[in-house]
Amino acid sequence: MGNWKLNFNVGEASIYLHKLQKKIANYRDIEVVVAPTSLCLQPLSLQLERSKIKLGAQNAFYQDFGAYTGEISFAELRGLVDYCIIGHSERRYIFHEDDKMIAKKVAACIRNKITPVLCIGETESERSFGETADVIKDQLLGGLSEIGVEDVPKVIVAYEPVWAISSTKDAKIATPDEIAEVVEIIRANLKEVYGADISENVPILFGGSVKPTNAGAYLTTPGINGLLIGGASLILEQFTDIIEIAKRVK
Repeated sequence: MGNWKLNFNVGEASIYLHKLQKKIANYRDIEVVVAPTSLCLQPLSLQLERSKIKLGAQNAFYQDFGAYTGEISFAELRGLVDYCIIGHSERRYIFHEDDKMIAKKVAACIRNKITPVLCIGETESERSFGETADVIKDQLLGGLSEIGVEDVPKVIVAYEPVWAISSTKDAKIATPDEIAEVVEIIRANLKEVYGADISENVPILFGGSVKPTNAGAYLTTPGINGLLIGGASLILEQFTDIIEIAKRVK
């Protein structure tokens, strides 16, 4: 899943998508998703080959309608996108979204037949103080708190350690061992609250300075089912290389 963040205007996004669709094939066993800015969603949906690529949103508001100037609702995105990124660290730390708001967005996603990609991850200071397990538990269970047990399997969890995101100052590279440790924490919390079957079947993505040089190692990390890619998804050659690596790994 490529998170384009605040990059590409409508024309640039259209050209990029056209080139991407020409370079990749129809894959049965992997899924490719791009998440452009909200302004690009409608025009890109008209040129999208959905057999090759799915469309995701980067954010939306949890109310379906009402007096909320400037917002876009999940109800408006219904039928337009397949996925929406929820709780990305930039939403948490720049726009001050807390677990309560994130939980409402997850519920709104489910209500409108959109798959939420719930992002969780600790900061460098939280990790250095040994708080990773507590932060992961709070963000994970907090984000799922507004939906029922039957809807938890409809959620994708994305582990994005804030200290490893390339746009973060002095970002570090997460090792597969560090990622595997947190994946175990995620699945242990899911198992404790929702049961073993749900814990084993909720997909977990990893995001954090993913590049073609490390994508294979991340994709073969136990418990990781895919990647949430930032900067590398903006570079056609790098994104398609990662897609090919995912194909080979699968």
